[in-house]
Amino acid sequence: MYSLKTAAEACGRGKPAILKAIQKGRISANKNQLGEWEIDPSELHRVYPPVNKGTTQEGSSVERQEAVKEALETEALRRENALLREQTEILKEERQDLRRRLDEEAADRRKSAEEVRRLTLLLTYQPEQKAETPPEPPAKKSKLLEKLFGKINK
Repeated sequence: MYSLKTAAEACGRGKPAILKAIQKGRISANKNQLGEWEIDPSELHRVYPPVNKGTTQEGSSVERQEAVKEALETEALRRENALLREQTEILKEERQDLRRRLDEEAADRRKSAEEVRRLTLLLTYQPEQKAETPPEPPAKKSKLLEKLFGKINK
């Protein structure tokens, strides 16, 4: 049985590549009591051909295909990420616009309420009226003067 390191050396790959193949189910492997991977050599070489010591297959077509596939997946994820960022920006702008509109509407309502209060006060205002004092009756002329001078018409 190969460990992850010896399996990587036996097929000329890196440990991450072997681990990824195990996780994707391309290679079956088990963990021992210590939690280390145990890979059957025939299972490993079913997917990755063995390499002679000192030579690697870094330029193999399988590895190139995997690299191209990963690059395409990465590019697709980048595009999706960019689109999601654009949508997020659009939603932020819409939210700001709605908040601005609500603030303007609230200000208009406050102005309208103040105007209604002012008009109501104008319509219902009744100033206190001063009690009019009746005009003083003309002073009574003394009868004595009338007798002395007679009636004088004014």
